[in-house]
This record gives sequence, C-alpha cells and structure tokens, in this order.
Amino acid sequence: MTNCVLCKEDLRPEEGELIWRGDYCRVILINDPDLPGFCRVIWNPHVSEMSDLTYGERDHILSLVFAVEEAIRQVMDPDKINLAALGNMVPHIHWHVIPRFKDDAFFPGSAWSARAQEASKSVLEARRTLAKELPAAIRSAISQMH
Repeated sequence: MTNCVLCKEDLRPEEGELIWRGDYCRVILINDPDLPGFCRVIWNPHVSEMSDLTYGERDHILSLVFAVEEAIRQVMDPDKINLAALGNMVPHIHWHVIPRFKDDAFFPGSAWSARAQEASKSVLEARRTLAKELPAAIRSAISQMH
C-alpha cells in the first residue's frame, strides 16, 4: 500500500525513535509528551489483520509485544499497561504498548480519550528520564526471546 504511514520506515525525530528492527517487525519508542514510554510494535510488511499472519508470525509479533511490555513494567513501574491493536485509522498490523499511570492526562480513559486531568510537569519529566532507559531494556528483553 503506497500511502500507508506505517509502511515507511524513516522516522522524523519528533515522531519517535527506532529501538529495534528485525526482518518482520520493528519497535518504536513514540515521542508522546503526555505518555512517556509509549511504544509501538509494527509488522514490517503491509498486512491488515492478525489472522492474515501464519501462526508462527502471530507468535512472533505477540512475543515482541510481551517483551516490550515486560521492559516497560520493569523500567517505568506503571499502574497499568494498555495493549491496543486497533488499526481503524491505519490498517497495518501494529500494537500499542502504553504505560499508564493514575495521574496521566487521560486516566482512566484510553490514550486517545479527551484529557481528564493535567499531569504534573515534574512527574512527566521524571517519567521522560526513565523512558530514556527503555531502548536498552527492550533490546535486552528481545535478545532473551531467542
């Protein structure tokens, strides 16, 4: 698909950081000022639905999602992790792995909800500092999968 934003692999710095890339998937640390630690696991080839993947491919991407979740939990110590694979706006397999905190701007709603509260700037800055540890933690978690 030529106009799919997830098929392009070049990231602008303001969009996020490529943490890891394999033959079939990549992991991006999203630059979201309100949700530090927000990651996306993207299937590299353009495929719309999980059921279009083989069982082995499904296992592979979900193993990566779980490795990213574990690293986020270890580094960020969130109150909850949100996993989402919507694809309504971008019909390309990708999973959102989002650390959630009771004091984040959108809690208790989803990351795409209207703001429910204002998060403390000092708390957000501390979480952004923690999120800088995620690339190494995620790469380590992925290396332990093999």
